[in-house]
Amino acid sequence: MHEPLSPVLEKRLRRAVLDHTATEHRRSFLALVHLGIPGGKEVVHAHREDEPTDQWLRADIIHSMRRRAGVPDPIVWLTRPGGLEIEDVDLRWLAAARQAFREVGAPLTYVVVTRNAWVDPRSELSRRWKRLRYRND
Repeated sequence: MHEPLSPVLEKRLRRAVLDHTATEHRRSFLALVHLGIPGGKEVVHAHREDEPTDQWLRADIIHSMRRRAGVPDPIVWLTRPGGLEIEDVDLRWLAAARQAFREVGAPLTYVVVTRNAWVDPRSELSRRWKRLRYRND
């Protein structure tokens, strides 16, 4: 992703952070891979560190999520605890999403979402909020 972001994409990514902040109150939780439209139709997969997966299985999971979501131009976002520092789990799911989207010839929007921010691990483009609230727009 590169600046400037479209207003639609900016709003969707803000919504992904807002929904995560509003629904996840625990300090420790599983990373979740979301695919779809934040605030709209989405499919979620829980990433468990104790489940053996490889690049190909994760790509198959992304393909399956795309089919189930059935939305045009879906976004992939990973919600996880911690800060915006890039972690191994971020890169593993990015590689799988990149492979799956490349195989179907679709552009990929992928971000990592934390309690108050999102970051694109490829470009390091990010947004951070101090107080995030639902708006009527």
